[in-house]
Amino acid sequence: MPAKPVEIGSLSFARKGDANDFFRDMLYKYELGDKVTNEDAEILTHLMHMHPEAAEKIGPGIESFSVRTADYGTRCFWVNRVDGTTEKFSFRACY
Repeated sequence: MPAKPVEIGSLSFARKGDANDFFRDMLYKYELGDKVTNEDAEILTHLMHMHPEAAEKIGPGIESFSVRTADYGTRCFWVNRVDGTTEKFSFRACY
């Protein structure tokens, strides 16, 4: 079976594995608790809209993104909403 390309905003990846590598590298370039840059937040916003539970994850709106721990001490992206609430999300669930 041929690789399935993945498109996220203006980014294009030849296969899912390439997208996984890109977002894993993004996740690990930040320290725990860091807010992501505006450039990365723009990419993550496109990604978030692809999540199967996008409406629930986004809630009242996206204020920013950060990197924090999730279940079992794993590292995860978190969406920080405009109402002050937060929600974790898996980039792998988005494509």
